[in-house]
Amino acid sequence: MLTGNFSMKTCCFIGHRTIEHTDELNGKIEKAVKRLIESGAAIFLFGSKSQFNDLVLKIVTSLKEKYPFIKRVYVRAEYEFISREYEKYLLETYEETYFSPNARHAGKLVYIKRNREMIDKSDICVFYYDKENRKAGGTKIAFEYAVKRQKTIVNILE
Repeated sequence: MLTGNFSMKTCCFIGHRTIEHTDELNGKIEKAVKRLIESGAAIFLFGSKSQFNDLVLKIVTSLKEKYPFIKRVYVRAEYEFISREYEKYLLETYEETYFSPNARHAGKLVYIKRNREMIDKSDICVFYYDKENRKAGGTKIAFEYAVKRQKTIVNILE
Protein backbone atom coordinates (compact mmCIF):
# COMPACT_ATOMS: atom_id res chain seq x y z
CA MET A 1 0.00 0.00 0.00
CA LEU A 2 0.97 3.62 -0.26
CA THR A 3 3.26 4.82 2.47
CA GLY A 4 4.85 8.10 3.32
CA ASN A 5 3.78 11.68 3.90
CA PHE A 6 0.21 12.22 2.72
CA SER A 7 0.23 15.96 3.28
CA MET A 8 1.63 15.95 -0.24
CA LYS A 9 -0.90 15.83 -3.05
CA THR A 10 -1.36 12.65 -5.03
CA CYS A 11 -1.99 12.63 -8.75
CA CYS A 12 -2.96 9.83 -11.14
CA PHE A 13 -2.67 9.59 -14.91
CA ILE A 14 -5.27 7.87 -17.10
CA GLY A 15 -5.60 7.99 -20.87
CA HIS A 16 -6.36 6.19 -24.09
CA ARG A 17 -4.29 3.20 -25.12
CA THR A 18 -3.15 4.98 -28.27
CA ILE A 19 -2.40 8.68 -28.53
CA GLU A 20 -1.24 11.11 -31.17
CA HIS A 21 2.25 11.84 -29.84
CA THR A 22 3.49 15.28 -30.88
CA ASP A 23 6.01 17.77 -29.55
CA GLU A 24 3.06 20.01 -28.65
CA LEU A 25 1.50 17.23 -26.55
CA ASN A 26 4.84 16.56 -24.88
CA GLY A 27 5.13 20.25 -23.99
CA LYS A 28 1.57 20.45 -22.64
CA ILE A 29 2.11 17.44 -20.40
CA GLU A 30 5.46 18.69 -19.11
CA LYS A 31 4.00 22.12 -18.35
CA ALA A 32 0.99 20.58 -16.57
CA VAL A 33 3.15 18.24 -14.47
CA LYS A 34 5.49 21.08 -13.47
CA ARG A 35 2.49 23.15 -12.37
CA LEU A 36 1.17 20.21 -10.35
CA ILE A 37 4.52 19.69 -8.62
CA GLU A 38 4.83 23.39 -7.85
CA SER A 39 1.34 23.33 -6.33
CA GLY A 40 2.20 20.42 -4.02
CA ALA A 41 1.79 17.23 -6.04
CA ALA A 42 4.55 14.80 -5.11
CA ILE A 43 3.05 11.30 -5.43
CA PHE A 44 2.24 10.16 -8.95
CA LEU A 45 0.21 7.00 -9.56
CA PHE A 46 0.67 5.12 -12.81
CA GLY A 47 -1.24 2.26 -14.34
CA SER A 48 -0.34 0.46 -17.52
CA LYS A 49 -1.59 -0.52 -20.96
CA SER A 50 -1.58 2.96 -22.50
CA GLN A 51 0.73 5.08 -24.57
CA PHE A 52 -0.35 8.06 -22.46
CA ASN A 53 0.97 6.40 -19.29
CA ASP A 54 4.24 5.57 -21.04
CA LEU A 55 4.70 9.17 -22.20
CA VAL A 56 3.81 10.71 -18.83
CA LEU A 57 6.13 8.30 -17.03
CA LYS A 58 9.03 9.44 -19.24
CA ILE A 59 8.22 13.09 -18.54
CA VAL A 60 7.82 12.63 -14.77
CA THR A 61 11.04 10.61 -14.69
CA SER A 62 12.93 13.40 -16.47
CA LEU A 63 11.46 15.97 -14.05
CA LYS A 64 12.65 13.88 -11.11
CA GLU A 65 16.14 15.30 -11.70
CA LYS A 66 14.83 18.80 -10.90
CA TYR A 67 12.31 17.60 -8.29
CA PRO A 68 14.01 14.63 -6.56
CA PHE A 69 11.30 14.41 -3.87
CA ILE A 70 8.58 13.24 -6.26
CA LYS A 71 7.51 9.62 -5.98
CA ARG A 72 6.43 7.38 -8.87
CA VAL A 73 4.09 4.55 -7.85
CA TYR A 74 3.07 1.72 -10.17
CA VAL A 75 -0.39 0.42 -9.29
CA ARG A 76 -0.63 -3.14 -10.57
CA ALA A 77 -3.92 -4.50 -11.87
CA GLU A 78 -2.37 -7.88 -12.49
CA TYR A 79 0.01 -10.11 -10.59
CA GLU A 80 -1.05 -9.74 -6.98
CA PHE A 81 2.03 -11.68 -5.92
CA ILE A 82 5.26 -10.95 -7.75
CA SER A 83 8.73 -12.37 -7.56
CA ARG A 84 11.57 -10.41 -5.98
CA GLU A 85 13.15 -10.20 -9.43
CA TYR A 86 10.06 -8.62 -10.99
CA GLU A 87 9.69 -6.23 -8.06
CA LYS A 88 13.37 -5.27 -8.40
CA TYR A 89 12.78 -4.65 -12.12
CA LEU A 90 9.77 -2.39 -11.39
CA LEU A 91 11.67 -0.50 -8.70
CA GLU A 92 14.30 0.47 -11.26
CA THR A 93 11.65 2.86 -12.64
CA TYR A 94 9.25 3.43 -9.75
CA GLU A 95 9.86 4.18 -6.08
CA GLU A 96 7.00 1.89 -5.10
CA THR A 97 4.59 -0.68 -6.52
CA TYR A 98 1.54 -2.34 -5.11
CA PHE A 99 -1.34 -4.48 -6.25
CA SER A 100 -4.74 -2.81 -6.23
CA PRO A 101 -6.95 -4.83 -3.86
CA ASN A 102 -9.93 -3.71 -5.97
CA ALA A 103 -8.48 -5.66 -8.90
CA ARG A 104 -8.64 -8.95 -6.99
CA HIS A 105 -11.21 -11.23 -8.66
CA ALA A 106 -12.35 -8.36 -10.92
CA GLY A 107 -12.18 -10.37 -14.16
CA LYS A 108 -12.80 -8.22 -17.24
CA LEU A 109 -13.30 -5.16 -15.02
CA VAL A 110 -9.75 -5.33 -13.66
CA TYR A 111 -8.51 -2.07 -15.21
CA ILE A 112 -11.72 -0.20 -14.41
CA LYS A 113 -11.43 -1.26 -10.75
CA ARG A 114 -7.72 -0.37 -10.63
CA ASN A 115 -8.40 3.03 -12.21
CA ARG A 116 -11.15 3.74 -9.68
CA GLU A 117 -8.76 3.03 -6.87
CA MET A 118 -6.17 5.37 -8.39
CA ILE A 119 -8.83 8.08 -8.71
CA ASP A 120 -10.02 7.57 -5.13
CA LYS A 121 -6.45 7.90 -3.80
CA SER A 122 -5.73 11.03 -5.86
CA ASP A 123 -6.30 14.70 -5.26
CA ILE A 124 -5.79 15.45 -8.96
CA CYS A 125 -6.54 13.27 -11.98
CA VAL A 126 -4.76 13.97 -15.26
CA PHE A 127 -6.50 12.54 -18.30
CA TYR A 128 -5.82 12.17 -21.97
CA TYR A 129 -9.52 11.90 -22.81
CA ASP A 130 -10.99 12.66 -26.23
CA LYS A 131 -14.65 13.35 -25.46
CA GLU A 132 -15.53 13.00 -29.16
CA ASN A 133 -14.11 9.46 -29.34
CA ARG A 134 -17.07 7.10 -29.29
CA LYS A 135 -14.78 4.19 -28.42
CA ALA A 136 -13.33 5.90 -25.34
CA GLY A 137 -13.99 2.78 -23.25
CA GLY A 138 -12.16 2.61 -19.95
CA THR A 139 -10.90 6.18 -20.17
CA LYS A 140 -14.45 7.49 -20.50
CA ILE A 141 -15.59 5.34 -17.56
CA ALA A 142 -12.66 6.61 -15.45
CA PHE A 143 -13.27 10.25 -16.45
CA GLU A 144 -16.96 10.04 -15.55
CA TYR A 145 -16.05 8.38 -12.24
CA ALA A 146 -13.57 11.19 -11.42
CA VAL A 147 -16.27 13.78 -12.19
CA LYS A 148 -18.74 11.90 -9.95
CA ARG A 149 -16.13 11.80 -7.15
CA GLN A 150 -15.63 15.57 -7.61
CA LYS A 151 -11.90 15.25 -8.23
CA THR A 152 -9.77 18.04 -9.62
CA ILE A 153 -9.37 17.05 -13.27
CA VAL A 154 -6.83 18.14 -15.84
CA ASN A 155 -7.71 16.91 -19.33
CA ILE A 156 -4.62 17.35 -21.49
CA LEU A 157 -6.85 17.46 -24.60
CA GLU A 158 -8.75 20.56 -23.46
